[in-house]
Formats: sequence, structure tokens, C-alpha cells
Amino acid sequence: MRNNNKVLSPPFPILMVDDESHMLKSFEIVFRKNGFNNILPCQDSRNVLSLLSEQEMEVMLLDLSLPYISGEELLQMTIKDFPELPIIIVTGNNEIESAVKCIREGAFDYIVKPVEEGRLINSVKRAIELGELRKENTKLKQRIFSPKLESPEAFSEIITANKRMHSIFQYTEAIARSSEPVLVTGETGVGKELIARAFHTLSTRRGKFISVNVAGLDDHLFSDTLFGHKKGAFTDAHQERNGLVEQASGGTLFLDEIGDLSAASQVKLLRLLQEHEYYPLGSDVPRYSDVRVIAATNQDIYMFQESGKFRKDLYYRLKVHHVHIPPLRERFDDLPLLVDYFLDEASKKLRMKKPTPPDELTILLSTYHFPGNVRELRSMVFDAVSTHKSKKLSLETFKISISKNRSVVNQTTHSDSGSNEVSGKGEPLIRFSHRLPTLKQAQQILVQEAMKRTKNNQSIAADMLGITRQALNKRLREEKEKIE
Repeated sequence: MRNNNKVLSPPFPILMVDDESHMLKSFEIVFRKNGFNNILPCQDSRNVLSLLSEQEMEVMLLDLSLPYISGEELLQMTIKDFPELPIIIVTGNNEIESAVKCIREGAFDYIVKPVEEGRLINSVKRAIELGELRKENTKLKQRIFSPKLESPEAFSEIITANKRMHSIFQYTEAIARSSEPVLVTGETGVGKELIARAFHTLSTRRGKFISVNVAGLDDHLFSDTLFGHKKGAFTDAHQERNGLVEQASGGTLFLDEIGDLSAASQVKLLRLLQEHEYYPLGSDVPRYSDVRVIAATNQDIYMFQESGKFRKDLYYRLKVHHVHIPPLRERFDDLPLLVDYFLDEASKKLRMKKPTPPDELTILLSTYHFPGNVRELRSMVFDAVSTHKSKKLSLETFKISISKNRSVVNQTTHSDSGSNEVSGKGEPLIRFSHRLPTLKQAQQILVQEAMKRTKNNQSIAADMLGITRQALNKRLREEKEKIE
């Protein structure tokens, strides 16, 4: 028997419509026994529509044999005015035709009296889940067609003006109050935990936000960290310890690097997500939790589940909601905002006067692919601020950082694959058509592309091409003379 059934009680009432008071009392006893405490009985079918207008309901139980307004009429009226409300028919009528008709008209389920307790509770649970999905879909549609955020302050730690990021914020607002898991994907340093924190803030959940990186945790350590242990569970277990699931009760548990989870730990996490139960080490009595799980990974978890490294059932259970955060190189319009924000942050933390960035800084940064994303940019800015000596920030510090990082990436990818690639993902530096350009044509194309990317800044373009500014200037002059 669950020792904390209260976690099942939905935020809105379960409306029970039946003209027999003893049936309403019987249903109420069953619901309270199973942890559903938010219940609203109604004996008069004439009051149903006004009750639904006054407050939101999670699910409605409806008898068909009612005085004044019949159950079938009430079903039609309710579905018309309140299409998102799941309705379960609970009646003594066991005729198949009646059941088929009600289901066709939109009833969620049809249960014949006398009602089996397990059948009723399972039906109500599924109806509540359906209701939540319907509400989320409605909110999502509203967010898509509305350019405004309802709670922009929840995203205050994420510095952006990018349209794709704004769409992610809208989606986050739409599903924030769902109890279903969320999978957040994106490269290292894009801000996955910041999005997870925004989810928690918007969810209005009363519990804490607890974050843990599961990479490198073997099954024993994973179980002890998340689920805790009983006294004497193992040699050093001198006293009982609550795990992070218990600490995050009523709140959000953020699991970072979920792609590295061991096979045994995946089974235990799946049980927590499906049954809301877990076993502390050394205990054979399950505990129950209403914690919401948000998982994050920078790896291709889809390929992991295809290859068998990650359980398919866990993958799809985690991916009820999915947020993918684009890398910094796909939102360079955020560079000026981010640089200014990090300059302000660095100057305050280092107790220095905020320096003025050089005009060419954004152009220089936009030529770099940022494998470390926003986190890497922040480190660059902090490094530059810590070493600057004049009012204007030195461009050379950024050039040196970019040059070093490019060298590391090129060496790593060359040793890994023996081919000329970037970002360690097998992406070729150049893609050729069937017809190869001549060396002179290739040189001309590279020079033109470098000048385009740097907005005709010869100094930065020369650095990109690995030549001196004088050599680039010479090539540009020669090209201009050919045209003239």
C-alpha cells in the first residue's frame, strides 16, 4: 500500500455525477483510499454545466440513468462546451450498443456497475493523463500563435534575442506544468541546465530543483546517490541516508549526461518514471515519489537506443517532451549580447572597470565554430578581461584563443580519422561537386568566402586563411586587376 498516496491527488476535482447518494459515497471511499482527495460529488444533473463553468475539472464520472437531464444528453452537452474534459461513463447499463454510442460521441471510457476498484482507478489515472496532454496541446498552440512570453523572467539567465531560442522559451512555457519527463539535448556548453531550471521555475512545483551529473556513476553509486540506503545496507552504511529523489520530492530532478547511464541503472530509472517508485539500497519496501525528471545529454541518444546501448523504452519515456538547444554557431546574432553580458560579469567579479570591446570583435568571433559554445565564449571573455591593460579590450587575446583551439580541434580530428574534419563529427571542411575546381579557382573561392564572412576585414580574413595580411592584400589586388 502506498505510504504517500497524496502525491496522486490531482490539482483539480474529480466530478462524480450520480443521483444515488450511496454510489457517490462508495466512489468517494474508493478514491480517498487510493490517494485521490480532490473530489466533487453531484446528484443533480442540472447543476453539472454550471459547476464546469465555475471551475476546471480533471475528469468527470457520469451515470447514464439520471433524472431531469439524461446522462447521454449531458455527455453531448459537456463534450460540446468542454471538449478537453475526459468523461468516464459509470452505469448499470451493460448493453453493447449503449457503450459503442457513448464512445463514438466522445466518452473516454465505459464502465459497468458494479464497479471493480482497480478498473475504476486505472481508468481515472489514464483519463487524467489524457486531460493533461489535451491541455498541453492547447497551450502549445496558443504559444505558437502568440509572440509574447507569459513569464520572461524565468529565462533571465539565458542571454538571447534569437528567434529559435524564443520558440524554445514558448514551448517551455507551454509544457512547464506537465508532470511528464523532459529530454533536453544539445552540445556541451549550450545551457541545458539553464533551460531545466526555467522548467522548474515555471512549473510552480513546491519542491527543490536538484541537479546531478550521472556520467561515471556505476550502478551502486547511482542507486545510492538517487535512492539512498538503509542503515546496514553495505559495509559503510552506518546510518540511513535519503537520496536525491527524496530531496527533490515535489520538485524537479535534473539528470545530466543521461547517455552515459549504465544498463542496470537505466532499468531503475525507468521504474521511477513509470511507477513513480524506487527502492533504497538494502530495502525491499518501495518508496513513492512525485518528482519530475528532466534529463539532458550532449550525445546522440537516438543512435544509442538504435544500437542497443540505451534502452528504447527508457528513451521514449524520457522523450515525452523534447527540447533541442541550437549551438552558438547557429545563433551568432546573439554574440553582441553575450559579449556585453560577459564583459559586465567579468569586470564585476574581477573588480575591474568594464573595458570597451573592439569594433571587429563580433566579426572575429563569428568566424569561429565554438565547439564549447556559450561556456567557451564566457571563458574567452574572462581571459581577455583579466589580461587587458587599456580602456579598449585587446583583439589579440581572442585571436590567440581561437588559434589555439582551432589547432587542438584539427590535431584531434586528424589523429582520430585521418581526414580533414572539424568539430570531431566527421564534417568535411570542403565539399566538392563532381567537377573539381583548379587550384587557382579554389584559392579564389576561399579568399572570397573569407572576405564575405569577415565583412571585408582583411586582418581577420588573413588569419582565417593562415596567411599574412600582406599576402591576402596581394591576392585581392591581383583579382581586382583581372576584373579591370
